[in-house]
Amino acid sequence: MDCLQAFILGLIQGLTEYLPVSSSGHLAIGAALFGLEDGESNLMFTVAVHVATVLSTFVILWKEIVWLFKGFFKFQMNDEMRYVINILISMIPIGIVGVFFKDYVEEVFGTGLLIVGCMLLLTATLLAFSYFSKPRQKETISKSDAFIIGLAQACAVMPGLSRSGSTIATGLLLGNKKESLAQFSFLMVIPPILGEALLDVLKFAKSGYESVAAGISPMALFVGFITAFVAGCFACRLMINIVKKGKLIYFAIYCAIVGVVTLIYSLI
Repeated sequence: MDCLQAFILGLIQGLTEYLPVSSSGHLAIGAALFGLEDGESNLMFTVAVHVATVLSTFVILWKEIVWLFKGFFKFQMNDEMRYVINILISMIPIGIVGVFFKDYVEEVFGTGLLIVGCMLLLTATLLAFSYFSKPRQKETISKSDAFIIGLAQACAVMPGLSRSGSTIATGLLLGNKKESLAQFSFLMVIPPILGEALLDVLKFAKSGYESVAAGISPMALFVGFITAFVAGCFACRLMINIVKKGKLIYFAIYCAIVGVVTLIYSLI
């Protein structure tokens, strides 16, 4: 992977992590178009750009994060503590899947473009349902809703099934307000991504840098990281505004088109 490829893939990751179109699916498509083979060097790049987009969340939502930390360390049942509890509840499904079933899921379903195309079509369906559905609006995200939204996040380990699209669409179908869903969706993803990145870093440490980075230079890794971070800052702010305006149907159309094209490409 050279610096130009790292720049383009970092840009794809940064933009698609928050837009409901699946960053993992688009990274797989981009890698396939560049002719990059799956391997630990690509995994290292994927981890780096995912951490970069998480850091962009800290930049865009720093006020909300500081608010949560201040409230949490008061050690009393206030709004901030309830919010943190909901985030912790939402982490339960992805924690179970990530620790016990992720490798099994990838082994059974694979990570090729065929599954990416199918999951993009499923993302399109979820977004379309959430756009046309008009459930009764709730004032706050309940603990049960947080768990169900967490289940949607756990299902998004499938490449091509958008994490933000699944969680936001599920929340909308449950009747939660658009204004609070995007923020909750982006905050709830921080611990799982950082946790997964930590496990991968430990894996890299055991294998040694030379063995896992044979296909990518430190400069290319740096370019991808910075590009993903800057693009993530832009996409995070943009997505919050899009969700508030309820314009998810356009992403459903986009995912449907890309999903069909990806399926055709994988079968040729």
